[in-house]
Amino acid sequence: MSRTLTSGMQAVATADIVRPIFLVRMVFDSSESPNELNLWSGVGDLTYDSETYTGVGDLLSISSVTETADMQASGINVVLTGVKSSLVVIAKDHEYQGRPLTVMLGAFDASGSLIANPTTVFAGFMDTMTIAESGDTSTISIAVENKLIAFEQANIRRYTAEDQRIDHPTDKGFEFVTSI
Repeated sequence: MSRTLTSGMQAVATADIVRPIFLVRMVFDSSESPNELNLWSGVGDLTYDSETYTGVGDLLSISSVTETADMQASGINVVLTGVKSSLVVIAKDHEYQGRPLTVMLGAFDASGSLIANPTTVFAGFMDTMTIAESGDTSTISIAVENKLIAFEQANIRRYTAEDQRIDHPTDKGFEFVTSI
């Protein structure tokens, strides 16, 4: 799949010195706060698209993102090492399975400013989360499935009145199908 880079990202890619970063956005369907977790591969806080990303430095690792010419759903792993107990609480208390996770590749220019519009390199759904605790810190490993995984699930629908009411509660178009 070809990607379109912004002119700023193209300029950085051809520069003598490249300062790449990763931004990871995890969204949870929860009324509890925080309902999203934004991390980046640097130190300190970074603001992008009106969102604050927490820097975790070298503690963030992302497995290689693979793409094939055929329609294959290849997933990735996102691992956070040396995680404080506050992030472990978020991981344990929020429903994560099937929730979106996006990995973006960005870069800093020579003056240390973030290039506008980092490129999304992977978008998928969180599948399984493994937490290994040891002393004061922990390691969280998240397996992420590609969005294409949705095509592997069968969409089973019936031509019945009950099935029709799922999408259209007042529609009676299939009410007499069984008697026909």
